[in-house]
Amino acid sequence: MTLAIAQVQHQPVSLDEFIARYGGDNRYELIDGEVFNLEPTGQHEEVAALITAKICVQIDQLGLPWFVLQRGLFRPSSASMTAFRPDVMVVDRTEVVKESLWQEQSIITRGSSIKFVAEVVSGNWQNDYARKVEDYAALGIPEYWIADYLGLGGIRHIGKPKQPTLSICTLVDGEYEINLFRGNDAIASPTFPNLNLTAGQVLT
Repeated sequence: MTLAIAQVQHQPVSLDEFIARYGGDNRYELIDGEVFNLEPTGQHEEVAALITAKICVQIDQLGLPWFVLQRGLFRPSSASMTAFRPDVMVVDRTEVVKESLWQEQSIITRGSSIKFVAEVVSGNWQNDYARKVEDYAALGIPEYWIADYLGLGGIRHIGKPKQPTLSICTLVDGEYEINLFRGNDAIASPTFPNLNLTAGQVLT
């Protein structure tokens, strides 16, 4: 009986099944048919909220036709069993009109609709540092932040000794160049160059 239950639990979940079960619950995302709990603790949500607040100010000051979509689903059209749920996603209003699902659901399917994305690292840090770095770059998202406020990432990602780190991934020739920011380091964002923030302010 135990074996049978284990097999059922590890059955791949289709996109339709995921949306039916978890579409309205922002704690979960789907990667290659596997459901992941994003573990949004209070501190996790504080970091995401601060990034959102600062980015919204920049969008307003620059007069950009963008808005922040929190916890919306990003279902790449090229991936049949994957639906990411970024902590912060900046979407271009002029591109959203081309989204086939947008009028009925908070689902983005085209990388060109997204100008900036941020993930706040939780227990499933491997997805943020590996899978999403590859997929977000392949989909053409210009800038991707990995806010690791607990220093959970692997040593090859954040160095040794491990410490709270903000990784800013900038798209160059189809791949991300990654710069690490810690403590009092001033953040350098190509999308929002007027941000007046240190890594420590974001991560604490």
